[in-house]
Amino acid sequence: MQDQLIIYNTLSRTKEKFVPINAGMVGLYVCGPTVYSDVHLGNCRTFMSFDLIYRYLLHLNFKVRYVRNITDAGHLEGDRDEGDDKFAKKAKLEQLEPMEIVQKYTLGFHDVMREFNTLPPSIEPTATGHICEQIEMIKIILEKGYAYIKNGTVYFDVEKYNHEFPYGQLTNRKMDELLEGTRELSGQDEKNGRLDFALWIQSKPETLMKWPSPWGWGFPGWHIECSAMSSKYLGDTFDIHGGGMDLQATHHTNEIAQSQACNHKAPVNYWMHTNMLTVNGVRMSKSAGNGFLPGELFTGDHPLLEKGYSPMAVRFFMLQTHYRSTLDFSNEALQASEKGYARLMTSIKTLENLKISATSTSNIKELQKNCYNAMNDDFNSPILIANLFEGARIINSVNDGKETITTADLSALKKIMHDFVFGVMGLRPENTNSSTDKALQGVMKVILEIRKEIKEKKDFAASDRLRDDLNKINITIKDTKDGATWSVQ
Repeated sequence: MQDQLIIYNTLSRTKEKFVPINAGMVGLYVCGPTVYSDVHLGNCRTFMSFDLIYRYLLHLNFKVRYVRNITDAGHLEGDRDEGDDKFAKKAKLEQLEPMEIVQKYTLGFHDVMREFNTLPPSIEPTATGHICEQIEMIKIILEKGYAYIKNGTVYFDVEKYNHEFPYGQLTNRKMDELLEGTRELSGQDEKNGRLDFALWIQSKPETLMKWPSPWGWGFPGWHIECSAMSSKYLGDTFDIHGGGMDLQATHHTNEIAQSQACNHKAPVNYWMHTNMLTVNGVRMSKSAGNGFLPGELFTGDHPLLEKGYSPMAVRFFMLQTHYRSTLDFSNEALQASEKGYARLMTSIKTLENLKISATSTSNIKELQKNCYNAMNDDFNSPILIANLFEGARIINSVNDGKETITTADLSALKKIMHDFVFGVMGLRPENTNSSTDKALQGVMKVILEIRKEIKEKKDFAASDRLRDDLNKINITIKDTKDGATWSVQ
């Protein structure tokens, strides 16, 4: 299956067969969070999408070095390094050391990622832990003539670079188009060109996070951090670089420029980007008042939410849309996903108690092939989920006695469902050992016994009324020849 994987490459704007540089190791780099505030859902979607990709690469028996950085050296207000350091602002406001801010939000980020059941990366480097590497890379760029120094700040010379390499190749835009989209900014007269960006920034006397360098005390520009850390751990050219599509036009474009200027080779073979989030059709943002944090999504404590949603229901919801497509949040969509996730989990429980027959009426090999075909087509999780629901249909049909399955096919079906639901999609059963879940099981056992007694007295109207009332609160009772079963939908 390894040689059948096709992925969409943002750089070429086409789907390409995935051929790793090194057969023994796949290099995957994803731009991690800037830890000066709580992680937002756009970040979560990106990290869950690349968790799916990471899991599937591992499932295909690739050895993967997954690097996801932490930006903790300060993230400036503007795309091109204008403005004040947000870490410094928050540290002064809360009367904390900047690294206290970093620690607080890094731990919070990890907590959210655990809630969503994402695998930890192989390496999680921090920008502040790699200042030396960034300085060395800047020195090489200067030596090769692609940067210049003005008043202790080192700028990348975009126009000079563009004479040799296409600066806007990632977004398929020419220099003239890019220049038309910029504006003159006050206080930036020292730059040679409007597209030039800072590699190293001279610190002010009040700057809290600063380091010594050959150009004086200062701090790194945002873009150089990822170039230095990715090349250190994955080499001058590696396989996959990912992030949100909002990073494509500036951050990733500048990463390519820095790395190519330094090493004179393309830094990445496959660029991959996740799409944006919307809420009821409107782009999610703080300014629009429709942005909410993961914690608010779990508790339902937000004006736009009718209720809280479990982490696995949210993960399932996000994976129902392809990573390159816009994902629209709505209560209706979340509640539909909640029910779909519950149906899938119920079918997997049912799978353990299916009866064996001498023949199979379903083609389990075809189901397996379809699951792999979906993921091999640019990690198409919506199509994978459709196939897993076909697996759930087979399970329920066999359980109801409408279809049959052999021992070998049952074993294969179990492997398909467990490998793809738990291993690749990263879902997990929720509350299976909680006191609330055990209490519900006990209550339902009593209710089914009472209903059985009602039916034995031939009071079928009361029996049906009890079933219908439970169905109104999303508890489904199914009568089989072996007795009644129940599930939460």
